[in-house]
Amino acid sequence: MALLEVTAATGISVVAGTAVTALLCIGPRQVSRAMTDVDDRLREIAPYLGAALALLAVKQITQGYRLRLSRALDWNITDELYALEGEFVASLQSLTPDATLEFFTVSYMVGFAFLLVAAPVTYFLSEGHGRRHLKELLVAYMLNYAVGTVCYTLFISYGPRNHLETVSGLMYRVYPQTQDLTAAVASNTNVFPSLHTSLSVAVLAVAWRSRRTHPRWTPAAAAVAAAVVFSTMYLGIHWLTDVVVGAALGVGSVSAAARIVDRAESGSAASRPGGEREKPTGRPGDD
Repeated sequence: MALLEVTAATGISVVAGTAVTALLCIGPRQVSRAMTDVDDRLREIAPYLGAALALLAVKQITQGYRLRLSRALDWNITDELYALEGEFVASLQSLTPDATLEFFTVSYMVGFAFLLVAAPVTYFLSEGHGRRHLKELLVAYMLNYAVGTVCYTLFISYGPRNHLETVSGLMYRVYPQTQDLTAAVASNTNVFPSLHTSLSVAVLAVAWRSRRTHPRWTPAAAAVAAAVVFSTMYLGIHWLTDVVVGAALGVGSVSAAARIVDRAESGSAASRPGGEREKPTGRPGDD
């Protein structure tokens, strides 16, 4: 019952936040216009969306096998992470006011899911380069999950809350029901790198590329992403090293995604009858 309640509360919050974000960031007129050509928009992004969903399905199907393989490899890097940064997370917890616990718990549980959903919905409903940014974001999601899956299979790593007596698993201690949801989607050894960080940074990186056409979305994404990244350490779930590597993965995935989409779109244009290409409308990152 706790899992159902937490999932429902998270889902309702994300849907409501996404709807408000779309109305505030792109306006009711663009949302209304988008409803008139949903089929065309879906057809345009179908290859990217289909590939992303297929990757998630494969990841879910192979989860048990990958966990067994990881245990068989038994490459535990937790001690190395602690040797690298020591008591950083413990110090961070001691310096952060206890009154912020609820805010960062909501950031970790709801803010992260909000970023993953609100960003693609906002771009899907947008005019101009919106769908180009959506394609980049979907490819970046795939790259993050692909790299994360490989790392989680190769490396066993326990977060600070499971390794240090000086670090408390604040969220799980005060809100134990949240552990049901997190345990349902990930193992407690899925620590290096932090996909909460990498995916949040990827959303922010695409938001930065779209800052001229989506000026209201960029600061909103930045604020939520910053809260999510900080929460992963404050709640004792990730090491600073996980976060640093995750941030690098997030930025790198968007850079690679932009190149991948460039090539895919160029190939698509070249395959049209007569080899016709659309007239350039400017670099998506500069719009």
